[in-house]
Amino acid sequence: MPLQAELFPVMARTKDFDENEVLAKAIQIFWHKGYNGTSMQDLVDGLGISRSSLYDTYTDKHTLFVKALESYQNSGAGKIQELINNTGSAKDTVKKLLEFVTDELLGDKQQKGCFMVNAEVEVAPHDAEINNLVCKNDQQMEEAFYQVIKKGKESGEIKNQQDARALSRFIFNTVKGIRVTAKSTTDKSVFDDIIRLTVAVLD
Repeated sequence: MPLQAELFPVMARTKDFDENEVLAKAIQIFWHKGYNGTSMQDLVDGLGISRSSLYDTYTDKHTLFVKALESYQNSGAGKIQELINNTGSAKDTVKKLLEFVTDELLGDKQQKGCFMVNAEVEVAPHDAEINNLVCKNDQQMEEAFYQVIKKGKESGEIKNQQDARALSRFIFNTVKGIRVTAKSTTDKSVFDDIIRLTVAVLD
């Protein structure tokens, strides 16, 4: 080994920022402006880190966008699982999940809609990596509904004779509709009607 390497070993660069905070800020920037509408300068200005740190950590805008989507997905999945674990009956759980989705959307005064759905519409048709990430997210949420509905059918609480998988897909499709509708209206009564009728399908 060369003497210089012994005396001056290469040290890994340490980040001088909290990556979770950066990803949280990146989510908001991409969510507000969209992927194509966000420039590297927008990210440098909004994230509060240097351009060199941005490139060193994420390489490019696309990689950061993927990381932001993954962070958003993981956060949402954790909240949904917590809700499932802390709710009683199957129908009540489905209702709470639909209300959770709706309340998060209606709480956003900018009406940005769902970050994942926005990415699905804007980027996924032209980007295999984003498409795979969106599909993974969809499958996770569909599976969450499936497990709840399956349990409800086994206990006799859910009377609908349709297959549990088909019902979970129907309800998840309703979730996607809610997420799109929330970009054009904040009238809570609209969503209350959707939730009421969706849960009634399980009877």
